[in-house]
Amino acid sequence: MKLGSKDYGNWYLGFALTISGVIISYIWVDQPVAYFMHANINQRSTFIWMQRLPEALPLLSAIVLAWAGLSTLISRAFSRCQSVMLLCGLSFIAAGAVNNQLKFAFGRMWPETWINDNPSLIQNGAYGFKPFHGGPGFASFPSGHATAICSVMAVLWFCYPRWRLVYAASVAAVVIGLLGADYHFVSDILAGGFVGGSTGWIAVEMSRRWTSIAARQK
Repeated sequence: MKLGSKDYGNWYLGFALTISGVIISYIWVDQPVAYFMHANINQRSTFIWMQRLPEALPLLSAIVLAWAGLSTLISRAFSRCQSVMLLCGLSFIAAGAVNNQLKFAFGRMWPETWINDNPSLIQNGAYGFKPFHGGPGFASFPSGHATAICSVMAVLWFCYPRWRLVYAASVAAVVIGLLGADYHFVSDILAGGFVGGSTGWIAVEMSRRWTSIAARQK
């Protein structure tokens, strides 16, 4: 769980790579991939199930927060595992709040039409951003599912590095599901992954600092 100056450098590098990846994907990758998925994948049920992994996180986060509140009220100390689970819940909630504001700010149209006859690439040839438009029809960027899964897996990545292959596989499953179901553009997923991963890293770093401060005050 140790972090250092190298991690800050990695964050700046990741931010630069994400911006570059989003721009490249927006210009050259997003539309071809969306058209390919729409034309070639008829049975999407498997992909839909794969991207549903983050849908359990809101309930789990609520349970963790309720449990943490109860433990605090009865003055019971948290174990390391319990502390990590609380960090996961807080990271998920914070990442979701940031993601929702970014969705509103960017106002990107979806690959396909899902709700209220929203304009989309496949149905209308509509492609691009309408900043601050608002509404579910303009909320493709960043991907909420990618943000959610990465916000939790990033915390686990730093706290329990032994299982990093499992975390990577979980993220990969969601990404493949989102692309296979044609729910998101590639750049949506890149941005969502960075938002979620950053939030998880920040949560762990804040926890480390608080622990250090508390230890010095004893």
